[in-house]
Amino acid sequence: MRERRYPTVMTDAEWVRGLPLLPVPGWMRGRGGRPEAYCHRAVLDAIRYLVDNGIKWRAMLVDFPPGDRIYAFFRRWAPPWSRSSTTGCARGSARSWGGTRSRRPA
Repeated sequence: MRERRYPTVMTDAEWVRGLPLLPVPGWMRGRGGRPEAYCHRAVLDAIRYLVDNGIKWRAMLVDFPPGDRIYAFFRRWAPPWSRSSTTGCARGSARSWGGTRSRRPA
């Protein structure tokens, strides 16, 4: 049993349900590469903490893997439509949804 330091840390039941949804690393499928340095469960706990508390990727707590590694995992795993909403770029988000920007009158 893992110690729950934060309310966003997954329970064992949540982990069992979410594990099949994660991408299988290339090295496990025989595509080469090397094993990942951080546990997927720790990375998902960090993403849940980030979403719940609205912190920046760079401001990740030391209890979690480094923010750049968490972000790289998120970019690899998340669907394309969800990526633009986390970058804070309204223009990119509007483009991904097919929206248009408002124009100033000339």
